[in-house]
Amino acid sequence: MKMTSRVTCAALLVVGGGLPLTGAATGFRLPDQDAFATARGEAFVATADNAAAIYYNPAGLSQLSGHSVRMGIYGLALDVTYESPAGGSFDNGDDLFAIPQLFYAFSPDECPFSFGLGIYSPYGLSTDWPDDTGFRTVATRGELTYFTINPVVSYEICSDLSVGAGVSFNRAEVDLRQGLLWPSQPYDQFKFDGDGWALGYNAGILWKAHEKLRFGVNFRSSTSVDLEGETSAYNQVALPGYPVFSHQSNADAEFHFPFSLVMGVSYRPTPKWNFEFNAEYTDWNYLNTVTIHQATPLPGLLPADIPLVLDWESSWYYEFGATHYFENGWTVSAGYIYNENSVPDDHYTPLVYDLDRHFLSLGAGHHGEHFDFDLAYQFGYGPTRTVTGSAVSAGGQTADGDYSFMSHALFVTVGWRF
Repeated sequence: MKMTSRVTCAALLVVGGGLPLTGAATGFRLPDQDAFATARGEAFVATADNAAAIYYNPAGLSQLSGHSVRMGIYGLALDVTYESPAGGSFDNGDDLFAIPQLFYAFSPDECPFSFGLGIYSPYGLSTDWPDDTGFRTVATRGELTYFTINPVVSYEICSDLSVGAGVSFNRAEVDLRQGLLWPSQPYDQFKFDGDGWALGYNAGILWKAHEKLRFGVNFRSSTSVDLEGETSAYNQVALPGYPVFSHQSNADAEFHFPFSLVMGVSYRPTPKWNFEFNAEYTDWNYLNTVTIHQATPLPGLLPADIPLVLDWESSWYYEFGATHYFENGWTVSAGYIYNENSVPDDHYTPLVYDLDRHFLSLGAGHHGEHFDFDLAYQFGYGPTRTVTGSAVSAGGQTADGDYSFMSHALFVTVGWRF
């Protein structure tokens, strides 16, 4: 097989610049892990008073007694649209998701230690664009499946101060696809499939400074997943200097997931009200260049090592929540989140459709002697982001254009205490 240097350089450009992961939150985080917390705009690190504290702040388990189980489903509907510079309008094909969570906590009587186990998905979602968007040779499909098994322990140092920590076992599976040279026809494709495990940890502090004032901090470590799998590439219709071919190779890539730090304060003017503000930092700077290592290169087109330049930027979540507690066990909550985008224009990808976002939430629940349930609705909105100056692919295409975002989510969590 003999190919021109023009095709070689162009193909390296498209593969090296157009295959980041996918998601619908900033970067591809999924911060929603409990309906009560989501109803409060995720402002929960200084409250953390149910079994979902395993995720939000493990130090909060010291507030519980006996056995507690919480399980839920976060149902998400996305409306992501793209308008090309040529005037075309397109919708993302993957728009409905159901994300489960399970938390179990045990706080023995008259013991300063509490224990917990969580199974949840802190990252994920997927994207699937049609071939005629105008950026087919930049990206077409990306899917990340990520779940965490997280045992934790908390210790009550005194009645006003607790600490907690745990280890996380993380499983990631990735499917990334894009065209090579054909701008709108599905005649060629590059694909990487990989999966792997990684260890991480989380730790938290909860301080009751006053009966009306509490502070919380939660840290989640970065992780590095060695994704082992394969690459495949094909072209079904020949072009000058670009013949018909099919290629497959074992491959691996090390992917870095960022650390996050949440700090919050809860103000409770009366036992019937709880107001909380959180600031959450995510170190997306950790995500720079990912290199796909192929066991067998494709001479003249795909080298053994394919660099994926990302160069994302760290960002913040700002979260505010309020809950009113009624004497009969009912609660009503509301919340607001603002989160910053993380992906610069230079390396923008339609697989992430990253932009600044606002989230509004409302929820209600009932906490009985043994049985709890919470229901939350969340509305997300992203003002249109205009991308310019993104990298040019082998087919002469870019990710430039206007991206807009809207989401609706319904979250149901049930709990049992015994």
